[in-house]
Amino acid sequence: MRLTFKSVGSEWYKHRLTFAAAMILLAFMILFGRLFYLQVVEGEEFRRLSQNNCIRLRGISPARGIISDCNGTILVDNRPSFNLSIIPRDAKPKAETLERLLQYVHIPEETIAAVIDGKNGTAAYNPVLLKKDMNRDELAAVEVHKFDLPGIVVDIQPKRHYISRHAAHLIGYLGEISPDELKSGKFPDSRSGDYVGKYGVEKAAEKYLKGKAGGKQVEVNATGQVVRTLLTVDPVSGDNVWLTIDIELQKKAEALMDGLVGALVAVRPDSGEILAMVSSPSFDQNGFVDGMSHGEWRDLVSNPFYPLQNKAVSGEYPPASTYKIVTAMAGLEEGVIDAHTTFFCPGYYQFGDRIFRCWRKGGHGTVNVQKALAVSCDVFFYQTGQRLGVDRLARYAEACGLGQPTGVALSHESSGLIPTSAWKKKRFGVSWQKGETLSIAIGQGYNLATPLQMAVLTAAVANGGTLYRPQIIRKRENALGEIVYECEKEVVRRLPVGSKTLEIIKKGLWDVVNSPRGTARLARIDGIDISGKTGTAQVFSRKNEDTSWKEITLDHLKPHAWFIAYGVRHLDQIAVSVIVEHGEHGSSTAAPIAREVIRAYFNQPSKAISSSLGR
Repeated sequence: MRLTFKSVGSEWYKHRLTFAAAMILLAFMILFGRLFYLQVVEGEEFRRLSQNNCIRLRGISPARGIISDCNGTILVDNRPSFNLSIIPRDAKPKAETLERLLQYVHIPEETIAAVIDGKNGTAAYNPVLLKKDMNRDELAAVEVHKFDLPGIVVDIQPKRHYISRHAAHLIGYLGEISPDELKSGKFPDSRSGDYVGKYGVEKAAEKYLKGKAGGKQVEVNATGQVVRTLLTVDPVSGDNVWLTIDIELQKKAEALMDGLVGALVAVRPDSGEILAMVSSPSFDQNGFVDGMSHGEWRDLVSNPFYPLQNKAVSGEYPPASTYKIVTAMAGLEEGVIDAHTTFFCPGYYQFGDRIFRCWRKGGHGTVNVQKALAVSCDVFFYQTGQRLGVDRLARYAEACGLGQPTGVALSHESSGLIPTSAWKKKRFGVSWQKGETLSIAIGQGYNLATPLQMAVLTAAVANGGTLYRPQIIRKRENALGEIVYECEKEVVRRLPVGSKTLEIIKKGLWDVVNSPRGTARLARIDGIDISGKTGTAQVFSRKNEDTSWKEITLDHLKPHAWFIAYGVRHLDQIAVSVIVEHGEHGSSTAAPIAREVIRAYFNQPSKAISSSLGR
């Protein structure tokens, strides 16, 4: 019996021991399986999470390309901007950290609230921008107390700086990228908060100026402070751009237009390069990158003279008597007049039951086309236009580049307007009236042109008949200083005239400035051949045809003053177009401005502007 009991006890013990060993083995297998899962199956993921606690990726913004004038004078550069950010996961405790930070830096309450509530929509390890472009005092305070500010980081980024503050409409400005621009796909390497070209050359050359971002891998400590840099990929700076403008000529032109409303364009006739472009009044581009108050922005956009509009390319004005060049071309080429055709001007022209006045009340007597251009006789061009008809006039105007964009690489360029009989029927549902052609023939009525269009046309007359596409970028250089682009002449078309017609036109324009009866004698300069054409563009229709411009006292009703001209000395040329809104007379207001620009171009000593000659 004892042997049996002992055997039973021994078996029981073995079973218990085996069961215990099995349980221990099972526990080890489970532990091993878990370790295998954590280290092998999920090892890569946990290794990544571990590294994220101490290793971060930081972007490095590229330096935007520098913009210079044609002589290499730097107009737009970059300066360092110290931007303050917070990394939410590292800023513990977050509220206390921000409270301490506010002792040294002013930050808007709404920004602080968004960070504390976690409503900024940013991942925990991504920096959240608190303040851009800290001043030196704020930067020093943050750096001194950085160990008391966990999760607070300072990034240095290049910021646009407009040095000369000239040619604002041509150069343009930057602005923060909008959600629509991000969605458009036109800015593939951009992200929210980036600044991109919004206007002018900054916009036109955005993809070349921007450059390519870099980055670095850094190791941080428990408070988010950088311990060391592990890897760096250098950014690639944007291309440097050389413009066609001469900044000294630009400054002179802007000074001449200061206090006036209007535009000026100077062009090289032999290439189409723009030497100066002024739209007055102007603005300071730095306000768009440094920031401006609501009041400053309101004043800018509510200004009745529209300082943000580039009037040189988007301002549309009746070309007035400058259009007589086109009427003369069409009349001579179509054979309705020739060099010897004369009309008598008694100071008016009767068409049907209406009297059309000449600007000179006493008339000009008997004039041919050359003299009619010189004295700007309306009666001569009324009759020439009547013989041509509106549609033939329109064909020549369009062939001269009017009624369509010039193709300059600037946004918001206007087409102007060259009316036809079909256009009026479609637009107003009524037929063209023959009397309307008389107004069109002298550049009034529905006619509209931009200062740039008139400068390009003037340049074509000066160079012998070639219309060039206006150029604003002379060349581009990459970050290594290698030239990657140089502009070339781009012929758009030839003027629709033969050499004989063009010679007659040029003689008439020379007489405008140089003959005793020319309307722009104020534009004359000794030693420089200047030819041109004045214009006085009506801004309202006179009910009483006997009303004189001198009787108009309201400034907003006074006519616009035009002058287009080209200057020649030896083999060098410059073409200029000037319009002064409500300046009344091209001869007394616009012509002296063009004269001084031409003088500055040829480096002639300046003379005082003389008194008015009338029209």
